[in-house]
Amino acid sequence: MSIVISLSPEVEAQLREKAAQQGQDVSIVAAELITDILKWELQDSEEAIAGIQRGLDDFEAGRSRAFQEFAEEQRLKYNLSTDL
Repeated sequence: MSIVISLSPEVEAQLREKAAQQGQDVSIVAAELITDILKWELQDSEEAIAGIQRGLDDFEAGRSRAFQEFAEEQRLKYNLSTDL
C-alpha cells in the first residue's frame, strides 16, 4: 500500500539524514518510525487505561482520601503558599 504524505522541508531533511546515517532507504526509515510511534501510542493508551482502572478500583475499595488532605500534604511537601 502506498500513502503519500507532505513533510516540511526541515522534517524531510531530518528523515533523509537519518536514513543516510543508517544506510537505509528513506521510505524504510519512515515506515519504521511510524510503526514505532503507533506501537508507543497503543502502549501509552493501554497504560493510561490501566492506571485509571487502578484508581477506580482503589476508590471502590475505599482506598482514597479527601482532596483537602492531599492538597495540604502537597503544600507542605513543596513549601507552597496557601494564598490563592
